[in-house]
Amino acid sequence: MEVQALLITFREVLEALLIVGIITSYLKRVNHTKYTKYVWLGAGLAVLASAGVALLFQIVFTGFAAMGSEMYLKVSIMLVSTILLTQMVFWMAEHSRDMKRNMEGKMDRFITTGNVIGMVIHSFLVVLREGVETVFFFAAITGGNISAAMQGWGAITGVLLAALVSYFFFKGTMRIPLKTFFKVTGAFILLIAAGLLVQAISMLQDLNIIGSVMPHIYDLTWLLPEHPIDYEHYIRDHGVHPLLSGNIGVFLKALFGYSAMPSLEEIVAYIGYFVVISLLINSRHAKKGEPTSADSQTLETKTKQIM
Repeated sequence: MEVQALLITFREVLEALLIVGIITSYLKRVNHTKYTKYVWLGAGLAVLASAGVALLFQIVFTGFAAMGSEMYLKVSIMLVSTILLTQMVFWMAEHSRDMKRNMEGKMDRFITTGNVIGMVIHSFLVVLREGVETVFFFAAITGGNISAAMQGWGAITGVLLAALVSYFFFKGTMRIPLKTFFKVTGAFILLIAAGLLVQAISMLQDLNIIGSVMPHIYDLTWLLPEHPIDYEHYIRDHGVHPLLSGNIGVFLKALFGYSAMPSLEEIVAYIGYFVVISLLINSRHAKKGEPTSADSQTLETKTKQIM
């Protein structure tokens, strides 16, 4: 959970800080620093509003738990989070190149019209979006215990790392292109999304909402249990220790959706998710006129034939 919280918080906070930093840097460059306080006002209000959303979400989840329906809510949150995480990665890959120009264009319009309220609202909405997404993702990775994720070392470390990276970025000492940077972090986010999808399918099967053609394709508990409890149960039932600790299994389950005894549907969903992602990436490249991986292989073959 902590590693997931670190990656998600780092990504979301960094995105918010970069956008706010782009706005304030532009205001300084055009000698309109008097508006900076309104940008930070909107960002601060968004942080408070995000905390309110987290509290409201926790209350709603507690209500579902009291009715005995929290499992259904958990599954829904996991499935929606999978979609949101995936969309977030693709959106940032698409807009990271033009982010600076778009932000500066909006600030120009606000400055020209003297629209202070517009500046506050704009920065508020930008940061609030990241905050609400963070709350939702925390609910998915913790099973509804949002406060545990917010208070853990993962979230705190993610915030500190995001602040550090954004500081060096705006100081000019960090030369990594935003698009490349978000591609790398996006790859890890997609792994988390795939893991949440598989966990949601597993829970749906436990609830008997969907069945399984083959409940257990294989059993790797002897090698790597997916939880310390499974580790203890294996010792009790077989009298020997699994090769690896259940704590490693918990880590891999949180990060990659690892399962020691996956169903056929879980494996198909996991592989299918990345097949769809690959098709979407190739489709985006084709629309931009960029060579896809298949085109690159064909070009390489033709080049060898010519040579």
